[in-house]
Amino acid sequence: MFPETVETDRLVLERLTMDHLFECYEHASVNAPHIEEITRHLNWSPHRSLKETRTFIEEQQDNWEAGDGAGYVVYPRKSEENAGEFGGTTGLGIDWSRQVGTLGLWLRKPLWGRGYSRERATALMELAFDRLDLDLVTVDHHPDNDQSERAIRKYVDAHGGRREGRLRNQIAYQDGTVVDVVRYSISQEEFQEHQP
Repeated sequence: MFPETVETDRLVLERLTMDHLFECYEHASVNAPHIEEITRHLNWSPHRSLKETRTFIEEQQDNWEAGDGAGYVVYPRKSEENAGEFGGTTGLGIDWSRQVGTLGLWLRKPLWGRGYSRERATALMELAFDRLDLDLVTVDHHPDNDQSERAIRKYVDAHGGRREGRLRNQIAYQDGTVVDVVRYSISQEEFQEHQP
């Protein structure tokens, strides 16, 4: 149902499998550079053990097999700085009953500010609308995450979407904290109308 690899001008998105276990753990662990800053506004905590990373990947693989989501590792292409290095993970979660896909992403700090978020979002929206024929794609960010807000607004606006608003008590963190999110959406019609 999902492509094993998605390529853009500057990125390669490769299906997340156990083959990525050690590099994923290296960059998502409590000892990874800048990990506290990276996860400050995310709903997961740095991994304390290889087992946590294994569980994360197993969940992603289960979603893939069930057709409920596609998880990918982000790699910059050969033409990019940090070429071929593990860049983070991204994905498209799917709620078939509502015909909605939800985007997710985390990137290592050296890849911030390069427009990669928009590039992979566009590729995953093409997957959601052109291949899976979903009606809507949504994306959320923590209300205090200004950097994500800027990145999301750019690609949502470019594809004709809109800011839906602030939804209260939407995400429960691992530590039990419940937080609001700011949600955006793009419909298939909006996306098609704003194709170059």
